[in-house]
Amino acid sequence: MLVLFLMMVGVQAKVRLPHILGDHMILQQQSDARLWGWAKAGKTVKVSVSWSDVVYSAKADRDGRWMVKVKTPAASYTPLSITFDDGDQLTLKNILSGDVWVCGGQSNMEMPVKGFGHCPVEGYNDEVINARQYHGIHFVKIPSIMRMTPQEDAQCEWKEVGPETVGDASATGYFFAQVVNRALDIPVGLIMANKGGSRVESWLTKENLEKYTQEPTDSMGIVNFKPQWDYHRALVWGNGTFNPILNYTVKGILYYQGCSNVGDPGNQYSERMKLLVEQWRSQFGLGEIPFYFVEIAPYWYDDVNADWGAKLREQQYRASQIIPNSGLVCTNDLVYPYEAKQIHPAQKRQVGQRLAYLALNKTYGMSAVGGTSPSFKDMKIEGDSVFVHMNDLFGGYSRVEDIQGFELAGEDRVFHPATARYFVRTVSGQRDESILLLSPTVKKPVAVRYCFRNFQVGNLKNAAGLPLFPFRTDQW
Repeated sequence: MLVLFLMMVGVQAKVRLPHILGDHMILQQQSDARLWGWAKAGKTVKVSVSWSDVVYSAKADRDGRWMVKVKTPAASYTPLSITFDDGDQLTLKNILSGDVWVCGGQSNMEMPVKGFGHCPVEGYNDEVINARQYHGIHFVKIPSIMRMTPQEDAQCEWKEVGPETVGDASATGYFFAQVVNRALDIPVGLIMANKGGSRVESWLTKENLEKYTQEPTDSMGIVNFKPQWDYHRALVWGNGTFNPILNYTVKGILYYQGCSNVGDPGNQYSERMKLLVEQWRSQFGLGEIPFYFVEIAPYWYDDVNADWGAKLREQQYRASQIIPNSGLVCTNDLVYPYEAKQIHPAQKRQVGQRLAYLALNKTYGMSAVGGTSPSFKDMKIEGDSVFVHMNDLFGGYSRVEDIQGFELAGEDRVFHPATARYFVRTVSGQRDESILLLSPTVKKPVAVRYCFRNFQVGNLKNAAGLPLFPFRTDQW
């Protein structure tokens, strides 16, 4: 295939660009943005940009590949253009400078604003009607394809958000972009590189799979290891769907995945998540770019009261603690009671918004925006009472009564529902604010759990309206 392509290049003697470089794209603002492609071996490619008099140039190597880095301007809605010239000119138009975010993961990230069959996204009609209000949000969807070797290009094109196109955008990504666009008044580009049902292993390279996992990396081994569902296969989705974007200069990565890894043993998932982030950061070559990801929502997983899903969420929380410059969005409250068997919950607006709150707080320095959900800090047991303290309250709790989701267990390791309420007392001369837990059936509590079941919805939030991460204090 490469030989045929090089023969074609030799005949045509005209610069060729990857499809991700095209009209309507958004360039990462104030960066040394990479532009690349193919031309006849030894040919010099000149690159001219509308915002500067500087002319960049590069010589195609023996395989016809070339790359330049161009300094991009500050974010603006002013249309830009870029001309590539190797003797024949090619001009890209209607380009904007802004911030570019990758949308990776599985189907809940892939899920478009128009939803899937029998899986609607809440508020679809309103988004179509209001789409013109969000000038400067563009997106490109990388086709989900399997390949045994890393691909350099993918058939794709950038689109501007409007009434006719918004339905095809990732709902989570689009709602993220809405908030960033409004808050910062800058264009936002979304690169959607994901695959429904994919595992974390689906995105790891052959080298990482062979070094750190027992996953097969030959074609027959991959097929036989996951014979029923191709979307569970390792390696091939990263090769076909993610590799084509790695030269693109981006601001950060948004990631929503985990359902297909439910049941993984021990700390395997969090360690492989950390490995994946290290891999992507190395491949992009842009330093420790932000990585913000989403907790899997409550789902029955064949038994609403079991804890397989809860243990995966626990692994996601652990990943957020061991991956630098990362953040996790809690979604414990973003399901309706009737969605226990719905793997694609309808409330995607809040997911995207919470990702944006993380980015605004941690990446863009807007400290007034609460970005982090509360999490378990410590507990103190006094007789039949348990006093629980939380991190990241952002000034307080959102409710003080009718708190749902807590359970207590004694030495018999059987958990029972606990009554919970906000409690203030003086400890060692200091004001102490906590959540007081009591259960009439647990007289000597030893452990606490909060929403640590496959499908259990709590209602405790911080003053920013962000829900408490599910947790357990035991390791049973």
